[in-house]
Formats: sequence, structure tokens, C-alpha cells
Amino acid sequence: MKLEIKNLHVSIDDKEVVNGVDLVINEGELHVIMGPNGSGKTTLAKAIMGHPQLKITSGDILLDNKSIVGMKVNERAKLGLFLQFQNPIEIEGLGLLNFLNTARGAITNKPLQFKEFMSEVKSTSAALELKDELIGRSLNHGFSGGEKKKVEILQMRVLKPKIAILDEPDSGLDVDAIRIVAKNVESMRQDMNMGLIVITHYSRILNYMQPEFIHVMKDGKIVKEGGKELIREVEESGYNV
Repeated sequence: MKLEIKNLHVSIDDKEVVNGVDLVINEGELHVIMGPNGSGKTTLAKAIMGHPQLKITSGDILLDNKSIVGMKVNERAKLGLFLQFQNPIEIEGLGLLNFLNTARGAITNKPLQFKEFMSEVKSTSAALELKDELIGRSLNHGFSGGEKKKVEILQMRVLKPKIAILDEPDSGLDVDAIRIVAKNVESMRQDMNMGLIVITHYSRILNYMQPEFIHVMKDGKIVKEGGKELIREVEESGYNV
């Protein structure tokens, strides 16, 4: 699957936040978007997923050359898009397992073998070093920030997207959790040949991943692009690259 963003302009409350972004993500590629706060990174991610509070004023978003602008979030998810939230919400009373099982069934439209489903959940939870007790609780209820981020990655494994967008998967994580999350994400990308966008402020998470494309975003635009060498340039010079 190929995700293509063409000259995208996005507004929130009549204020333009994304100002002419062009981006192409192919199957299996890892793209990193870096930039200061307020540069439009999260708004871009939400626009790709179809957040209803955003308005696309011009440009297009295409999956395999077909526009998805105007599609609802669930329709985009069924096509293979996934967005990991920067701040995952807590939903008391909604069991995590029920949520994962229902979501996977809704996306695949196929009957699920519960034994196989549970095996995948348990093996992924173990790889993420999630406590067993969390799996039986309500979605994110009472979870730490790090646990919420790990549960988002668990969701990604279960839902098996073709293109995934991770919005600051490293924020609020300690050094060990960053390593665990990054290695699991990289493994999933390779196993599923998944196209991936990682939005981050910091390079630490990238030490455990193999990004091919780095994009620096400022003032709603991508101002510089390159390979892994651009990470070092950002570390040394900040976002004035």
C-alpha cells in the first residue's frame, strides 16, 4: 500500500496549521517527522486519519492512488490506516480484550479464533513487558503513561495496519521503555511489511530503529528532508536546519 499526501492544507477553527505538505510512504518504509511544538505534526497525523474537527482546505490524501478525503475514520481504518494517540484516553468499563477483539473483527470482517487471538495478545504483551493483570482491565484505566503507550503498540499488532502513524510513541517513557517500544515497533514493521510514520521530538527512540527517511517540519511545512544523517544535524543545530 502507498500513502500519498499532495500539497495538503489543513485548518483548525479557520487557522491554517498544515501549509502545503507533500509526502509519500510506501509499504515497508519508515519515515520520521521531527519538529518543534506547534509545527503541525500532530495535525497532519489527525488529518490523515480523518479527525472530524479538522478541515482540509486544499490538497489530497490518497491510498493506492484513491482519495480518502471525506471518508470516516472507521472507513480509513478498514483500508489499513492506524493512528497511535499522543495521549491515549481511559475508558472505564470497556475491557481491553473486548475492545481489541471487537476492533479486529470490525476491520477484518472475518470470524476470529479466540484461542489464536489470545495467543497473539499474550505473546505481544510479553514482548512489550506489559503486566499480565493489565490485559484483564478496562482500556487504559489507571494505566501509567508508559503502559498506555505500550497498549497502543499492542493494538497495532492486533489490528495489523498497512500504514501506521505513531504520534510521539516515546513521550513519557523512561529509557528502558523507549528501547522496548522501539524494538517491538521495528520488529512489527518488518514482520508485516508495514509503512510507518514516527513523529518525535527526540532521536533516542531512533537508536533502536532503522529509519530511511527523515523530515523536518516547521510552520506547517516540511522544510528539510534527508536520511539518517539529518538526525545528527538536528541534534547539533536544532530545527534551524
